[in-house]
Amino acid sequence: MDYFHFLGIYPYFSYPFFIVVNKTILHLDLDTFYVSVERLINSELKHRPLLVGGTSDRGVVAACSYETRAFGVHSGMPMKMAKELCPEAVVIRGNSASYSKHSDIVTEIIKEKVPVFEKSSIDEFYADLSGMDRFFGAYKYASELRHTIIKECGLPISFGLSINKVVSKVATNEAKPNNQLKIDFGYEKPFLAPLSIKKIPMVGDKTYQTLRNLGIRQVKTVQQMPMDVMQRVLGANGKVIWKRANGIDHTPVIPFCDRKSISTERTFDRDTIDVHKLRGVLIAMTENLAYQLRRGDKLTACIAVKIRYSDFNLYSKQLRIPYTSADHILIPKVLDLFKILYNKRMLVRLVGVRFSHLVSGNYQINLFDDTEEALSLYQAMDHVRKRFGDRSVLRASALEAKSIGRIQNPFNGQPPVVLAHRKQ
Repeated sequence: MDYFHFLGIYPYFSYPFFIVVNKTILHLDLDTFYVSVERLINSELKHRPLLVGGTSDRGVVAACSYETRAFGVHSGMPMKMAKELCPEAVVIRGNSASYSKHSDIVTEIIKEKVPVFEKSSIDEFYADLSGMDRFFGAYKYASELRHTIIKECGLPISFGLSINKVVSKVATNEAKPNNQLKIDFGYEKPFLAPLSIKKIPMVGDKTYQTLRNLGIRQVKTVQQMPMDVMQRVLGANGKVIWKRANGIDHTPVIPFCDRKSISTERTFDRDTIDVHKLRGVLIAMTENLAYQLRRGDKLTACIAVKIRYSDFNLYSKQLRIPYTSADHILIPKVLDLFKILYNKRMLVRLVGVRFSHLVSGNYQINLFDDTEEALSLYQAMDHVRKRFGDRSVLRASALEAKSIGRIQNPFNGQPPVVLAHRKQ
């Protein structure tokens, strides 16, 4: 007999006396976003097979319309292969500024209608609607939000609604195109069971192949397995995948995403051995990333350079440095790393620069090396860039790298925009 019954008290709650409130998580996804924006701009593209991405043979498909998928085309595949599979497809390089603009319009609508939301990518959102069923109805509210976005933006959008982010995301993918799906509490496992294991977030091509080699095709097989078996096969990821396959996910909706690093890279249309060109591209990259640091009041303490040769082997090297955001410090360090890395007389396919270990702060004056003129020059150049664009002021040595630049501040709290692949 417990304490309450001993006293003759029969409370309305059972022992232990706490109430578990299930979450209600909404996942929104703008269908074939790049394609939809291009069709919104040019109505003649409607119902035509469309590919958005790098237009050269080395380009990659950033987005493809549903019409192309019947031919086996999917995002992430080489553009050359996509054009061979669907030769009648219209190929568009894409405009990252347009995509960012339309994404921001949708973001503002969601921000106005939803108390807590997370923008996980340029075209994906999560919202916490927990508790709303008491007053209005979460499904009804989500439906009205979706129709508002379609009406005001003219873009197709789908949603999934469930008790957590993983199940909601899978539900959205099952609802597409331009539809909606609610998974009631307690039906998460039956909903996931018949699906392909590849539909579980985090299961990429390699993991899928590993699971297929074990005879695992559907989610229900993983649901029937002990968690430790999955953990032995896939390590820590096995445990996460097992939980997701069972509809278990406690990841919260995070409204702000603080950047841990910023980076940029370029794949050349033709492999090159022109050291002058390679140095120019690296200087342009470093100069632009350093400006982004100063614009976001950030400092970096770790720089990295990577090179991919024509044989597809990738090499990288990083260096810890005192916190800084100054071009004249970062550029020589990047070039030094490049000099160490570029020790093969082979054609180069790709180069990239990355700044990590970021902290908030402003560049500290070096009393021995910095001059008032140099600091004033930084301020003046950044002022011009802020007003006229990232590429309005640059070093002469970086003139060849005309395509390097950013559309928005990488430290505005939003996730990185995955743009259509740009080429040098």
